[in-house]
Amino acid sequence: MTDETVHVRYLVDDVQAAIDFYTTHLGFVPNTTYPPAFADVLRGNLRLLLSGPASSAGRPMPDGRTPHPGGWNRIHLLVEDIDAEVARLRAEGVVFRSDVVSGPGGRQIVLDDPAGNPVELFQPAGA
Repeated sequence: MTDETVHVRYLVDDVQAAIDFYTTHLGFVPNTTYPPAFADVLRGNLRLLLSGPASSAGRPMPDGRTPHPGGWNRIHLLVEDIDAEVARLRAEGVVFRSDVVSGPGGRQIVLDDPAGNPVELFQPAGA
């Protein structure tokens, strides 16, 4: 396959709330929507699949475990001015897991989508 799109699946509790969150706050555009089971949104070459409890991705595993949102694996979105983005998103009521952290490669912060899935905003050093 030569598809240059990056595909990431997030399990969400509420597909419509996830669509609204990603399109309102993080610059994604809707692609395919089948609430309450499934939707996908696009930002550049990232296709984020939003799978609700009624989707095939939300079905219990053979051993009885049920997939659920959350964890620490996350999508990583580059921003030009992390302080301005954080201020804008906080004013819009977005929940962050921490304050901005600085490291040798740049500055980052992790926020939660409505289902508790993490999203990292990252401003590279020197940007």
